[in-house]
Amino acid sequence: MPQAIALEKRLRRCRNVRTLGVRSNFCDYTLEERQVILAAPKIYYPSVFYADLLDAMGKSLFPSYHTYKCVQDKIKQTALFDLLDIPHPRTRVYYGKHQMGRIPSDFSFPMVAKVARGSALGKGVFLIRTPEELTAYCRQTRAAYIQEYLPLDRDIRVVVIGRRAVHAYWRVASPGEFRSNLAAGGQIRLDAVPEAAIALARRTARRCGWTDVGMDIYQHEGRFGVFEANMKYGKEGFREAGIDYDRLMEDMIANGEI
Repeated sequence: MPQAIALEKRLRRCRNVRTLGVRSNFCDYTLEERQVILAAPKIYYPSVFYADLLDAMGKSLFPSYHTYKCVQDKIKQTALFDLLDIPHPRTRVYYGKHQMGRIPSDFSFPMVAKVARGSALGKGVFLIRTPEELTAYCRQTRAAYIQEYLPLDRDIRVVVIGRRAVHAYWRVASPGEFRSNLAAGGQIRLDAVPEAAIALARRTARRCGWTDVGMDIYQHEGRFGVFEANMKYGKEGFREAGIDYDRLMEDMIANGEI
């Protein structure tokens, strides 16, 4: 069986995938590599740069072109959630000093402020308790991304690959910390995850056109909602559950699921 072709290194340990790496210039690939890329029926993990170009050529991609369009872009994700009426915390984006001046009228303290683009692993996420903290945050950004604060000590990570939710687990924040990210000290719990949370993650990924994503789901006042989507999610949850991620991906490629 011919090997699948990937550019980024995500699948480099998969035995049925040939990973070519990401070159800044297409001409930096060897002639044979260029021919392989152009002839491949699908390119896996093409990178943010090549996803646009290969999609324009009509090439089939995994993850999807739409997945790459929302990588680490909370503004686009929130706009999609609003357009599709997907439940999520009340959120607004403010541009410039004039708009930012309206924040205390729109949100009460405490509130959550985030770096809207390029942040991950819980970095660039702040719990704003006072007007002074809000002023300090606004000085650091041209686009203030403000979200209502939900007093929760845990959330659910649901990993959706293709059309399937392949893994789900709880993330519990450490004492005194409002973020449940593992990089911020959060702990993985493998207790049963409600099917409604998994269904919401799967439905959100499908409606947004995302084919490889870690969905962060919360439960508040008996209802489930989506915090955000992580297209560059870690594998710690798989390791904790004893799931061989590389073998999983090998099988999903071999079975034509992705």
